[in-house]
Amino acid sequence: MKRLTYADSGVDIRAEERAISAMKRVMTGRRKGIGAPITDIGHYAGLIDMGEYALAMTTDGVGSKVLIANAMKKWDTVGIDCMAMNVNDLLAIGAEPLAFVDYLALERIDPEMTAAIAIGLERGAQIANLSIVGGETASLPEIIRGFDLAGTCIGMIKKEEVITGEKIKKGDVVVGLPSSGLHSNGFSLARKIVAESSYTYFDKMPGSEKTIGELLLEPTRIYMEALEVIRKADVHGMAHITGSGLLKLHRISGFGFEIFDPLEPQPIFRFLQEEGGVAEDEMYRTFNMGMGWVFVLPEDDADTVLKMTDGKVVGEIVDEGLRLGDMELK
Repeated sequence: MKRLTYADSGVDIRAEERAISAMKRVMTGRRKGIGAPITDIGHYAGLIDMGEYALAMTTDGVGSKVLIANAMKKWDTVGIDCMAMNVNDLLAIGAEPLAFVDYLALERIDPEMTAAIAIGLERGAQIANLSIVGGETASLPEIIRGFDLAGTCIGMIKKEEVITGEKIKKGDVVVGLPSSGLHSNGFSLARKIVAESSYTYFDKMPGSEKTIGELLLEPTRIYMEALEVIRKADVHGMAHITGSGLLKLHRISGFGFEIFDPLEPQPIFRFLQEEGGVAEDEMYRTFNMGMGWVFVLPEDDADTVLKMTDGKVVGEIVDEGLRLGDMELK
């Protein structure tokens, strides 16, 4: 059996990193005074100086998960995904989300579809306790096939309370919180696996009462509990595990991560792995594998977080590298 990789589906994480680096080399302009950037490009959220506070901004979309929504004609959850991908990135630096604007690009106007998408956006806004203050809808029949959904979110945080990961130190523990499924990443590979299998999105996944399409469309979890956790525990860093899987941990620290007791991935991950012949390390470099959020904090504070969340201690901070059991991820 051929062993499928993310690159086989047309997504090359290393190439994307090089492309982003090329853009960052050009975008060097910086405003001075109020409104000046506090952080460099590349963290979960951009921070802007507003005196005592920082304004935090994120932007993201749903990605090719929308193609499954189209195939299933089920559009009422992708708005939650769009909201979650933005809100979670704000939460990862400790900012409280305040407001959101969406961008919906359509091949053709379809009121049934747009109304269903709005249901998800509104539900996501309720979970995140923020307001949708505007947006843009564009009809682009020569560019878009189906639709594309993205958004931008703003939040606020006192500057001295920003969590960037710089306080992370060797010996800190890593607490992982479960994901709800694939969230909104790795769908180019997931779709390719299903397309090359004997299954369709409308077939029930073996061992489940739900169809493969329903399981893939499970909306992204929004980790609002993070705001309460950082008030009660000395959190040194947080990570939203999205595209590139566990490699996302490198975004918050130059130290290493030893994951010795990972969360159990939901059955949909193992189904995709088996059907696509995907190697174990490739799975953890592509998907969240059942862990959508990470807190890094002193061991003495771990019990506080465990009592407040459904997480568990999955690892610890070491000198360098990223290891999952006997497997090294690069």
